[in-house]
Amino acid sequence: MSVVQDLILQADNDLRYLTSGELRSIVEFLSGGQRRLQVVRVLSDNEKKIVNEAARQLFIRKPEYVSPGGNAYGQKQRAQCLRDFSWYLRLVTYGILAGSTETIQQIGLVGAREMYNSLGVPMQGMVESMRTLKGASLDLLNSEESALASPYFDFLIKNMQTPC
Repeated sequence: MSVVQDLILQADNDLRYLTSGELRSIVEFLSGGQRRLQVVRVLSDNEKKIVNEAARQLFIRKPEYVSPGGNAYGQKQRAQCLRDFSWYLRLVTYGILAGSTETIQQIGLVGAREMYNSLGVPMQGMVESMRTLKGASLDLLNSEESALASPYFDFLIKNMQTPC
């Protein structure tokens, strides 16, 4: 959901009109639309570069992941790892566009822990992966754009660390 939808639904649930503060929030959200679109454009246009750099950083920090027996050892496992990087990057862009972490929560976190645990993928490895994804992404953004995108990566990282 977006900030606008969240505010409207909350007001409707409360059987009231939007408050002046809520209306200001909507105006602020809408006026930041071009900035959000620019950030999403940079991240989307550079997906492959970001994913490759994040993987490079991760495997330098954690070479055991690509060693025999590691979760990213072999062509198939590495490809699955990179696929997940792309998927989470896409989820972050959805959050940026909507101005909300709800999509990240519902699609990217609910059930993720159970899925990764069932596949034998350590959550701490996923957390480290998201840190490298964040770093590779923010390297392509200016400071204002980074400030806009960073909280969505932080939300993802924090909630991957938190037990369900």
